[in-house]
Parts: sequence; C-alpha cells; structure tokens
Amino acid sequence: MQMVRLVNSGTEATMHALRLARGFTGRKKILKFDGGFHGSHDSVLVKPGPHGSIAGRPSSEGIPLETSKNTLVAPYNDEKTAAKIIRDYASQLAAVIVEPVAGNMGPIPPAKGFLNSLNKLTRENSVVLIFDEVITGFRLSLGGAQDYYHIIPDLTILGKIVGGGFPLAAFGGRREIMRKLSPLGPVYQAGTFSGNPVSVTAGLTTLRSLKRRSNQIYPRLERLGAFLSNGINDHLEARKVSAQTNQVGSMFQTFFTSRKVTDYSSAKSSDVDRYNRYFRSLLASNMFVPPSQFESCFLSTAHGEAEIEQTLDAIGESLRSLRG
Repeated sequence: MQMVRLVNSGTEATMHALRLARGFTGRKKILKFDGGFHGSHDSVLVKPGPHGSIAGRPSSEGIPLETSKNTLVAPYNDEKTAAKIIRDYASQLAAVIVEPVAGNMGPIPPAKGFLNSLNKLTRENSVVLIFDEVITGFRLSLGGAQDYYHIIPDLTILGKIVGGGFPLAAFGGRREIMRKLSPLGPVYQAGTFSGNPVSVTAGLTTLRSLKRRSNQIYPRLERLGAFLSNGINDHLEARKVSAQTNQVGSMFQTFFTSRKVTDYSSAKSSDVDRYNRYFRSLLASNMFVPPSQFESCFLSTAHGEAEIEQTLDAIGESLRSLRG
C-alpha cells in the first residue's frame, strides 16, 4: 500500500474506497459477490436481482433502487460469470470489490485461479480491484490474504485488528489512485475522529507485536487450524453427521450440509436449525462459536493444543445428538 488513509470503521473504508474508484475511473458501476459483506452503506447492501439477474436490488429498506442498479452481483468463486461481467461492462465498471477469503458466509476459500482471474481481468480493463481484508488482514499472514495468495490488488481495506481493539480502519493502495483523494485531488473524504491518536497508538502497538513474532505466530496458527479442522471432520465422519468443515489458516466453520460449500448458494443449503442446536450445545459446554451458521470461527494466539483438544472433545459430545 503506497499511500494509506485512516478512518473509523470498515464501512467507512469501503464507502470511501468505492467513491475513490469511481472518481479515478470516471465510471459508475461496481461488481461485488453474493454473500460478501462490505459494510452498511447503500452501494454494498445489495443482493442479486430476481431469477439470478446480475443487476443488484436493495437488501435493506431505505436504499433507492436507482443506487442498487449500479451494483452488479456475481456468485463468489464463479470465474466465468465474473469474467463476462467485467468484459461486458468494462466501459462502465469502476471497481470489483471482493473478500479474498469470504469470511461473512464462511470461511469460503477462493477457488484455484479465481483471484488471479480477477486480478488479470481488472488490469486488462482498467477496473480498480479492491480486496476487502477487514477479516483476513493480519490474520492469514502479516501481509494478509494478498500475501497468502501472492496477489496485490489496487486498493486494500483494513479494519478490526488494525486498531488493536479500538475503532480504526484504513484503505490504501496505488499512489496514482490515492492521490485523487482530497486535499491532493477532487475526491472528498473526511471524518472528525479518523486516525485519532488513541486508536492509532493501540493499532501500532498490536501490529509491531505481530511483526516481531510473525515467524512463530502464523505457522503455529496454520498448524492449529488444520489440526482442529481435521479433528472436527473426523468427529463428523465417525458420528455420520451430514456436515463439513471449511478452514483457511486460523479461520474455520462447520456447515451442516452435504454439499461442498464454495459460494453463498451452497452455504445456504446448510441446516440452520441443526447448527443452532450445535451452537447451544457447545455454549452449554463453555465453548463459544458464532450463533450464526454464516459466520467464521477464529483461533487466536491465546489458543494452544490443550484448548484445541478440549474444543474437539466438546464438539464430539455435541455431535452425538446431531447424527444423520
């Protein structure tokens, strides 16, 4: 990231980054992926139109249809559909925004070649590629998902950990794009509490700690994540529960479906009632996982093998009542 602008939240960061992409390209439309979450502003609270239409429609009341029409929606991991949209709308498309690992319906890892295809097509058609790394930034590696998968986007969104637990987010990327922001350029952005010194101090302290210990932290989290995921899948198989576990680094989730979960449609095939029973059973054993099927679980540096074993024991017991 050659230049960075600090803001207060991931919602602000994606909102300003998309405005910047539109100002830089002079185009109106953006492409997002179904099930991906990029905050709570009008351009991204959008879902596919009826009958699989790529033209977006509001996913919340209070959003004008005229606004949502400028947001196109494709299935995550559908390289062919995304490529067609980018080519067909190249003259109108300002940006493609994507969670490189879909964390708000998963985790769902990118299919082989999916991110590379987006990178290639956006560059060929002068479309701004935005990686929303609010979840994956500093989680999968010190360089986020873009380092993990060796792909550098035009702009990057960072949040959560970047503030060390305090309200802070950021967006940044190529200098020629970022210089379009005020006061250097004509794209307006401002915020009273953006970059406040308390949040920045907390964030710098956290990131310096991660950098100092990165050679130990990230390989360990990768190993523990795989160990936990494999253990969960062993329990599922042993108890003949129709489910599977997705895992990327320290991110994981168990989906109660027989389908391989690769996008929002397959994630929605999950049995949410069964997941709710699973959640409540684990909670009764003092194990906390997200209350929603469509969220990721996370390991942290505080977790070790003893905690993993304890978690697997609780999951094994929980699954005994969820056979079938």
